[in-house]
Amino acid sequence: MDSWLSEKKEISRRNAAQAVFEDVRTAIIDRKLALGTRLPSEVQLAERYGISRAIVREALRSLQTLGFTQTRTGRGTFVASESPARQLGGGAYSARDLMEARPCIEIPAAGWAALRRSNAQLASLSSLCDRMDDEEDVQTWVRMDAEFHGEIAEASGNAIFRKVVADVRGALSTQSELVEHVRGRRKASNAEHRRILEAIAAGSQRDARAAMAEHLLEVKRSIIGIAGEERAPLTI
Repeated sequence: MDSWLSEKKEISRRNAAQAVFEDVRTAIIDRKLALGTRLPSEVQLAERYGISRAIVREALRSLQTLGFTQTRTGRGTFVASESPARQLGGGAYSARDLMEARPCIEIPAAGWAALRRSNAQLASLSSLCDRMDDEEDVQTWVRMDAEFHGEIAEASGNAIFRKVVADVRGALSTQSELVEHVRGRRKASNAEHRRILEAIAAGSQRDARAAMAEHLLEVKRSIIGIAGEERAPLTI
């Protein structure tokens, strides 16, 4: 581990968290970081890559979400597995929990939003889409992603939809961050959000439901793909 840590890395600032995530994940899969090894501190990792501790924390969250590492309070972060967990984490909810529940809530919510949204809510959704198109910081984009889905639940006029989406917001952000680090879906996700917005703006319940269904299906495909990609190196 010491020799791995001593290797300085030159990485792009724009994709720094993704680069750190990939480097540490590869070191675990290649067993340069053995099971049970305590990872270097955030300060040491920040120095290794020449980046901020905040960016290091982004990468570490995704590694933990995949099950590669485990953080123990007061002790540090340890290598927990050379392959991802069968159920990818997401805060209080697993990826499977989210994949099964979201279509039941967010598809009808989008449909009702198309019929019930106010002009102010539509303006808020439009502003979010515009800002997400221009945003390069992953953490800021992830927060706006969760906000976009929360705004649709709010615009649905259904208190249950609003409460459920608000309750899973943290898990949605964790999952969104992971998908961005591994699959780089921001551009595609922005386009999907735009189609949802356009359907809501047009007042088409059918099109809004269809656009949300398409978006959630693409997220599901990404999550399933991540699990498959992560296991591949260990089965060759």
